[in-house]
Amino acid sequence: QVQFVESGGGLVQPGGSLRLSCAASGSIFSIGAMGWYRQAPGKQRELVARISRGGLTISADAVKGRFTISRDNARNTVYLQMNSLKPEDTAVYYCNTYPTTPDYWGQGTQVTVSS
Repeated sequence: QVQFVESGGGLVQPGGSLRLSCAASGSIFSIGAMGWYRQAPGKQRELVARISRGGLTISADAVKGRFTISRDNARNTVYLQMNSLKPEDTAVYYCNTYPTTPDYWGQGTQVTVSS
């Protein structure tokens, strides 16, 4: 069973940037498509961006042009570069397969955007 460990979150001011990392215990190439998800307080978890095995990406409208998902299959790591952060981006961010695999949810990493 694969485990995902998210890191890179923190407190940042509006307009700032963060880079999240998701390290997998197994081969993400064999997994296929991967996604970054987030859950804000009182809201349902939502897809932020996804990336195919070959690197094709799709982002949610709310983050399009600001967030970039990428993957390094050799390092079994998926990244989320977040620029121009807004307070509404505050959430716990998770990675998982796309579509999601219930057993693969990790602890996530907290991102707080506040002045």
